[in-house]
Amino acid sequence: MKHKTIIEPFRIKSIEPIRLSTEEERIRHLEEAKYNTFLLHSDDVIIDFLTDSGTSAMSAEQWAGVMRGDESYAGSKSWLKMERVIRDLTGMEHILPTHQGRAAERIIYSYLGGKGKTFISNTHFDTTRANIEYSGAEAIDIPIREAYDSALIHPFKGNMDTEKLEQIITEKGAENIGAVILTVTNNSGGGQPVSMANAKAIRKICKRHNVLFLLDCCRIAENAYFIKHREEGYGDKSYREIAREMFGLSDGAAMSAKKDALVNMGGFLALHDEKIAQECTNMLIITEGFATYGGLSGRDMEAIAIGLEEVFEPHYLEYRIRSTTYLGEKLHEMGIPVMLPIGGHAVYIDAKRLYPHIPPHQYPGHALVCELYIKGGIRSVEIGSVMFGKYDEEGQLIPAAMELVRLAIPRRVYTQSHMEYVIETFEEILRTREEMRGYEIVEEPPFLRHFTAKFKPLK
Repeated sequence: MKHKTIIEPFRIKSIEPIRLSTEEERIRHLEEAKYNTFLLHSDDVIIDFLTDSGTSAMSAEQWAGVMRGDESYAGSKSWLKMERVIRDLTGMEHILPTHQGRAAERIIYSYLGGKGKTFISNTHFDTTRANIEYSGAEAIDIPIREAYDSALIHPFKGNMDTEKLEQIITEKGAENIGAVILTVTNNSGGGQPVSMANAKAIRKICKRHNVLFLLDCCRIAENAYFIKHREEGYGDKSYREIAREMFGLSDGAAMSAKKDALVNMGGFLALHDEKIAQECTNMLIITEGFATYGGLSGRDMEAIAIGLEEVFEPHYLEYRIRSTTYLGEKLHEMGIPVMLPIGGHAVYIDAKRLYPHIPPHQYPGHALVCELYIKGGIRSVEIGSVMFGKYDEEGQLIPAAMELVRLAIPRRVYTQSHMEYVIETFEEILRTREEMRGYEIVEEPPFLRHFTAKFKPLK
């Protein structure tokens, strides 16, 4: 018998209390945070969907691994275990541990980047783009055209436009391409998966032009789930086999282990090329730590090694994807415009369609983020013109292609009753949507402004 009810394939062994605030308290907290939910105290948040990065609940086996952690400065047993697991998964010889994904990005893109270099991706995420642009290079996004229609059903909306890829490499010159980066799943593009066929086509183009092909693989297990269930020829393969095949197409990979390794801290850089690996190892040692810990404790490395095994368990992945889909489909049924089909790690709301009366320069996505917190104590993140908007030479906003709000669901943390609470909050959001007004930025930094910018509501 196949049950309709999604149950968590685990039992709860330890709990963390949630303080249930009032709407009046949340209005005050938001004012004190200058209307930026990144600046809220976590104790003042009821449901935290800000990110799925580092917010997972670790398993009993991972906590047991924490106790076994070998904290030796060089060559610890925990490092050797982590290295072995990553090498087996990626098939790459050179493994560099880092304290998180953006450290791996900073190392590889500062080496490959610089003025005159171009990086091409299906969609760069915020820290990836920032590290590339900080080096003086440019970052170009070329998702397929279907990616921009949130209501369109397409099995692999995270794919890269390979025709544009060929054009850009030809126009810029292959020698000026720092790397082609395939983000799986495509986080900034609505958490949409990438097909194996697309990865193979990219590999073929990169090989022909002798251009480096890298994976941003922090959600590789979730991407493997969609390939198995949506792409012809992969139904009989295991999720791990699918992930290994995708790794096998690339020249290297950067991972934030805080996502699909089910841990609170950690990452790695994996490479085939010995020369690049040597240069990156030198930078790792200078800036992060010795080559066998890279800013991580032994207990972190134990937890990563175990998490990279657990994440490919079929019952876990089915629960993960189906529970996210449950929330997204319920919101869609009530009339909330969501990115379709529902992704693996998050539900994305199309704020441009929810608030058509709020123009991009008044940040409709940010308006929804603030309203979700006020109405339900739910913290989310805008992925639109706050995060990715730029200014032209006259200081006018160049809006992002989409105005999305991401509800990133921590792994193994919330139950179905939490999801029902979120659904009820959206019922109120929908009822009062015509009353909503936009926001303006009153203070912002030059890079990654969404983390620390200050806002005020428009009357």
